[in-house]
Amino acid sequence: MKNIIKKLRTKKNITQKELADRVHVTSRTIISLEKGKYNPSLMLAYRIAEVFNISLEELYCLKENKKLEDEKYEDL
Repeated sequence: MKNIIKKLRTKKNITQKELADRVHVTSRTIISLEKGKYNPSLMLAYRIAEVFNISLEELYCLKENKKLEDEKYEDL
């Protein structure tokens, strides 16, 4: 799922390890999240959003992700 974690993290000069420590996961998890290869639990997503003081909707580009998902189902 598309997100803006890397963009926000680099803007705040936070390393992947620092972010991981703040949200109680490994840096590997942050790497996977930033690459869009892992969808977090609701609580993890909330913790990350809190670090950057933004909403879950913003962090995970939910409108855009919903539109992309809806397009997949149009042909069914």
